[in-house]
Amino acid sequence: MTPKARIVDIDPVKRSGGCRRLIVPLLFLVAVALVAVRFLVPVKRPTLPRAVEVTDVRSAIEQEGDSLRVVVNWRLVLPRGPELAESTRVEVGISDGAASQVATVPANEHTDTLRVPAPSPGQTAAGYSCVAAMTRGRLAPENCTPWQYVRPAAGQSPADSAPVPGKPRAGATPKVSRIVIQPEGIQVDPDVGARCAAWQRQHPGRSVWITVNRQAIRECTGPNGKPTVAQFCAFAVLADGRRVMTVSSQNVDYCDELFRRWTLERTA
Repeated sequence: MTPKARIVDIDPVKRSGGCRRLIVPLLFLVAVALVAVRFLVPVKRPTLPRAVEVTDVRSAIEQEGDSLRVVVNWRLVLPRGPELAESTRVEVGISDGAASQVATVPANEHTDTLRVPAPSPGQTAAGYSCVAAMTRGRLAPENCTPWQYVRPAAGQSPADSAPVPGKPRAGATPKVSRIVIQPEGIQVDPDVGARCAAWQRQHPGRSVWITVNRQAIRECTGPNGKPTVAQFCAFAVLADGRRVMTVSSQNVDYCDELFRRWTLERTA
């Protein structure tokens, strides 16, 4: 007797159901692990160069013929690590860049000299000096300092043209041939925030000078370490060749010294 064949049905769902139930939790654990790695393990980023900072920009100005000789000094503040500055750009200009000169110097140099046109007598040149470090071909933020150079004009007031009364020669009235202003020009700093003007209003009659035209009180000292005010003296050359002081310069010790030096010079 031939036995009957048995047909056994296999339910595929029941056989693989356990594995399917584990897939979702496993995917969740992998996602959590990836998030943890992302936030807990620091990502190494490429190192960017830190900018070299330029500070303490100062200018010293002297007139040479029709030009102003501007000596600019500065200091570089380097970040930790190797020096990143390749060179330094220096710009000196007047009248908001109407006339300017630019130079590039090695990063290990901290001074440079440039020239700009000098103002005419009776005018003031308002200038600036800017310095910026160059790092990997890129210019870092520049540091600028303003300055001024004053050239007074002779005979700006009646007092400048009036010689100090003295004993005239017999039968002659002294006539002024020309007025000479000393010094012929001088650097002054801008009165930032009108600090010096405010101090002078609060202290009428008091002098701002420690050393005239060289050092003033703190309120009257500008960003270049120069006084924000200037003292000028007016002298007169009479028609007969005599040199005398004017009314505006008498009783001023500084003018007395300049007059003594001036009278020792040969008459032009």
